[in-house]
Amino acid sequence: MALKEQIAEDMKAAMRAKDVSRLEAIRMLRAAIQRREVDERVALDDAGVLSVIEKLVRQGQESIAQFQAAGRAELVAKEEAALAVFAAYRPEPLAPEALSALIEEALQRTGAQSVRDMGKVMADLKPKLQGRADMATVSARIKERLA
Repeated sequence: MALKEQIAEDMKAAMRAKDVSRLEAIRMLRAAIQRREVDERVALDDAGVLSVIEKLVRQGQESIAQFQAAGRAELVAKEEAALAVFAAYRPEPLAPEALSALIEEALQRTGAQSVRDMGKVMADLKPKLQGRADMATVSARIKERLA
C-alpha cells in the first residue's frame, strides 16, 4: 500500500476511534501533502511524501525547542504527540555503523577528495537516506570525513 493510501486509511481509523489528537496530526500531514502537490502540480510518490513528513518533523522539533524555552508544557506535549504519529510513517532509522558504511561507499563512488565535492556525495546519498537519517548529521559527518 502506498504511503498516501496508508495515511488516508489511518485518518479514517482515527475518526472511527474518535482519537482527536491523532486525527489532528494526520489531517495536518494530509494538508501539507496536498499543499505541496498543488504547489508543484504533481502527485507525490512515497519519496515525496517522506520529504513532506521530514519537513513537518523538523518544524515540530523546532517548535518543541521554542515551547520549552517559553515554558509551554501543554504545547510541547501536543507537538510530541504529533511527532509520534509522524514517526509511524517514517522508515526505520539507520544504525550509526550502517550510516558510516554508506558514507564511505558514496565517497568512493563519487571520488570525493575535499569539502568542495560534498554536493556530489550528498546528492548520491540523499535518495538512500531519505527519512532514515538526519541529513544535517550526515552532512556534518561527511564534512568531518573530508576535512
